[in-house]
Amino acid sequence: MNTSNSIGIVSAQRAHFDTPLTFQSGAVLPRYDLVYETYGTLNAGKSNAILVCHALSGHHHVAGYYADDPKNVGWWDNMIGPGKPIDTRKFFVVGLNNLGGCHGSTGPSSPDPETGKPYGASFPVVTVEDWVESQARLADMLGIRQFAAVTGGSLGAMQALQWSLSFPDRVRHVLAIATAPRLTAENIAFNDVARNAILTDPDFHGGNYYEHSAVPVRGLRLARMLGHITYLSDDVMADKFGRELLSGKPNYGYGIEFEIESYLRYQGDKFAAYFDANTYLLMTKALDYFDPARKCGDDLDKAFAVARANFLVLSFTTDWRFSPERSRTLVKSLLHNHLNVSYCEITSTHGHDSFLMQHTHYHEVMHAYLERIASEFSE
Repeated sequence: MNTSNSIGIVSAQRAHFDTPLTFQSGAVLPRYDLVYETYGTLNAGKSNAILVCHALSGHHHVAGYYADDPKNVGWWDNMIGPGKPIDTRKFFVVGLNNLGGCHGSTGPSSPDPETGKPYGASFPVVTVEDWVESQARLADMLGIRQFAAVTGGSLGAMQALQWSLSFPDRVRHVLAIATAPRLTAENIAFNDVARNAILTDPDFHGGNYYEHSAVPVRGLRLARMLGHITYLSDDVMADKFGRELLSGKPNYGYGIEFEIESYLRYQGDKFAAYFDANTYLLMTKALDYFDPARKCGDDLDKAFAVARANFLVLSFTTDWRFSPERSRTLVKSLLHNHLNVSYCEITSTHGHDSFLMQHTHYHEVMHAYLERIASEFSE
């Protein structure tokens, strides 16, 4: 592999917290772990830290690769590293696996210290606000009083936005990519169908499938297939698969015939082999519940009145799940509060997944904005 501009070998770390965390639901997690990775060096003034928040199926492994598994490259490796938009020669980057996750942080598959068995269905429903609170505690542990920036795409960007509301004095810049200030009814509907695929799987066992040595593979596979359709644009699916038949002719049956069908089943099977179904339920619910305006009489302008950060908001033309119109709604409320906002709508064919791609214009915008942030601090 080409390692010329890679961070190189990285390793995960684990932070343990004994201070109870009270969730928005009122539930209390008495103790928990967060798994995270860091890249670059924290400067003397501790002013160059960037927090990267992950989306629905993401995790702490954001960049670089593991010594024992060099093919396991971080999910945003094209964005983070020496000379890349988030330049690790200038920034100290923190990525973590959120609470409720299935990549090491405390979640449904973790043992409940009270019973010794996996939390399963008893793990509390978690919100974006809960995640941000736990992230702030991790920042405290790392000695970071204020982030130079908090960023992410999709659900990750919702966390970045929440940082500007929960801790307005602890973040100088928010880079919100391919996101929205709340989900549309259509988006909630997609999430509900995906959850029902899992909930109605006979192997789900009410969320306690661990005790039955079972995995709700069918439900999780269907959920991922549905989600994957919404992440891609019609143009991408047409270009990659069209209406091509695997055998070149119809079989007049209900098996896998079209290339797009084969692709979706492959993605579903791969996802179901490593992701936890309870975590999928939690992540989609966090998406549904995110709505800063709700606590302010449905007034988004009022919700962002407490924000102090500078904002970069990016959207993609073919992203129909988090459309540019939703980003423009956000920008309007930020401007209403006289905040410094930069907005760019990027032409891309990749749909919602555009935020993960190495797209020239997208990366140039990110690079230019992050250079501006880097100029604000010195060693």
